[in-house]
Amino acid sequence: MEGLFEFLLKYRPAAFAKGSLGFSPVVPLWLIWLVVGALAALAVAHYARGADGLRRTDQAALGLLRVIAVGALGFALARPVLVIAESIAQRNIVAVVIDDSRSMRIADVNNGPRSKVVTNLVGSADSSLLKSLLPRYQTRVYRVSATGRVNDPSALPYDGTKTRLLSSLLRIEDELAGAPLAGVVVLSDGADNSSTTGGSPGITEQLLSLRSRGIPVFTVGIGSPRFERDVEIARIDAPRSVLRNSTVLLNVVVSQRGLGGLKLPVVVEDSGRILGSTTITMPKNGEAVQVRIRVPASEVGARLLRVHVPVQAGEMVSENNERRTLLVVRDQREKVLYVEGEPRFELKFARRAVDGDPNVQLVTLLRSARDKFLRIGVDDSTELAAGFPRTREELFAYRGIVLGSLEASFFSADQLRMLSDFVSERGGGLLFLGGRGSYAEGGYVGTPLSDAFPFDLAAAPPDTAVRELRAVPTTLGTLHPALQIGPSDSATAARWASLPPLTSVNALVRAKPGATVLLNGVIGEGPGARPLMAVQRFGRGRVMGLAVQDTWLWQMHADIAVADSTHETLWRQMLRWLVADVPDRVDVVAPEESGPGEAVSVSATVSDKAYLRVNGAAVRGAAVAGASASDLSLDWSVDRDGEYRGAFVPERPGVHEVTLTSTMPGDTATSRSAFVRVAEPTDEYFGAELHAGLLKQVAEETGGGYYEPERATDIARDMIYSPTGSTVVKKNDLWDMPLLLIVLLLALGGEWVLRRRRGLA
Repeated sequence: MEGLFEFLLKYRPAAFAKGSLGFSPVVPLWLIWLVVGALAALAVAHYARGADGLRRTDQAALGLLRVIAVGALGFALARPVLVIAESIAQRNIVAVVIDDSRSMRIADVNNGPRSKVVTNLVGSADSSLLKSLLPRYQTRVYRVSATGRVNDPSALPYDGTKTRLLSSLLRIEDELAGAPLAGVVVLSDGADNSSTTGGSPGITEQLLSLRSRGIPVFTVGIGSPRFERDVEIARIDAPRSVLRNSTVLLNVVVSQRGLGGLKLPVVVEDSGRILGSTTITMPKNGEAVQVRIRVPASEVGARLLRVHVPVQAGEMVSENNERRTLLVVRDQREKVLYVEGEPRFELKFARRAVDGDPNVQLVTLLRSARDKFLRIGVDDSTELAAGFPRTREELFAYRGIVLGSLEASFFSADQLRMLSDFVSERGGGLLFLGGRGSYAEGGYVGTPLSDAFPFDLAAAPPDTAVRELRAVPTTLGTLHPALQIGPSDSATAARWASLPPLTSVNALVRAKPGATVLLNGVIGEGPGARPLMAVQRFGRGRVMGLAVQDTWLWQMHADIAVADSTHETLWRQMLRWLVADVPDRVDVVAPEESGPGEAVSVSATVSDKAYLRVNGAAVRGAAVAGASASDLSLDWSVDRDGEYRGAFVPERPGVHEVTLTSTMPGDTATSRSAFVRVAEPTDEYFGAELHAGLLKQVAEETGGGYYEPERATDIARDMIYSPTGSTVVKKNDLWDMPLLLIVLLLALGGEWVLRRRRGLA
């Protein structure tokens, strides 16, 4: 198509895209247009008089053809020119950038690896692309995975573990700053996985930076846009840490090409031991499949889970059939404060449910009478001796809080603010239970704690009428770890369907926009469903609302078997979810994975006992993997209160445990460990099909162009019109372009043919 365009208009589309149209007539331009207009008017007038008995359609056609012929002749006499800047031969540099990552080894181009295409284009001075560039430009060849020029492109090992395509382009342009750079040529499959590296700017920011420099980038896409046959573990969603003896739900997304209808096993292993598996049937249209696998968390420590699908015959890539994820299993006792406003069975059976759980300590403060409290499960005689905590230090010592049927007026305004801060600033978990003193019925509308509720309390007036409801999980509720009350998905669904109804006195009609409804309460057999359980993030912490007052019925109802453990399982899982990932005073953040020899960035948020950010602390620690240890020292980041940053370079592959200690005058705090897996990155093998979209976007944003490998030599012809580097402005004649002659001949020939058919010639 471009060849036809160039034949008709003399120049390539790139020239017209970057140039401007002008005229360079021998006589004044106005005189030419005046003559053309006069001749056109005479032609129209001649045929419009109806001479020789012509029909109106013939008059119009003949007049139009004469006007076109006169117009084409006048346009040629006006000497149209294309004004454009052209690069000066041998005065400019072209940077050729080769993607030398491992994905370029994939053999999906004419039964050969992608790297072979690169070698054919730029492997030597006689290669097609370099041969087309060398007569006009000085070329410098670079690689993506390492800094510096490439002397022998044909000898590249293509062993890059990550493709930092855009950042490499920025670095190369910086290196050539001040040189007459006509453009950059990129040979790549379009993958850019630098966003998986912590601290690196995003693709959008890098594109904006490239665009602002004004240097055109010409991209060549290498690879197949769609594999014929391949299966890939596209994603694993799993919690980072859980308490011991929790049941972990792994959400695994499997994508495939050309394997529709096959049944494939998805297996989860830990150190070679199978923890769980399932079999999925691949859809015939090549869509991705999401599957959930339950695995036990019985062994303490950082567990490296391997999720894999067996390699199938004829697969394009075998390395993407497995992924690994770190699961930290903690064996510690999490302290939860349960505050109840009146003696009721809900408290009794909730305590009974978690009594056998060694990882949950339920401390209870029960108001037995006015200004009288019963304390259960406290560590010593001073704990909660004055009732509900009155200081942040005392309240924030807990990791979770459960509020039962307790009216808002029980708390002071400061205590309500502390409860809100407990979630948003401390990062704790908060569970609201139903009852006469809960939600809007308890007077929480408009209080400092009202924003924390996952329900819209103002949507319905307070109403303490007792309603019987059946709990029905929503679609998202079936995926939530707190509601997995059966050993499998089918058993869980059957158990929820068989549970007896509960009662509620809280008239909740809708959840807040940012909340997720997990359970709906269905009234009777009709459509009167309303939200019964909802969760939401609130600042650093998480909130759950359960608007019923008698979950204990799922233990004591006549339809429930004596040995049934549904109630215990539900309460244990709700409390475990509530305190999952609650930060310590030294909250460490580190990437889950890193490559060997790469610096691992570590940040920490340091707080005092009241969880107020501290800037003057000395933060030290170590990253330990077996007998290897790397010392860590973090410095205050200055731009954020309480944030400290540092890095370490791991000495060996493996799982590194990062532990930090913050030392302040009169106070010392230690972090909960973070874990980093150091191993050879495998990002290159995932999503390894040709990403033409990114390459086209880079070319469009910078004023370059995108090319298939077969058309790569056209880059040399299009780069002539690059606006950067050493250029000279030229006026290229257009009056003699073939299109103008063809239009003139067609107009005159058409007029002659029509006149002949009408007997006028």
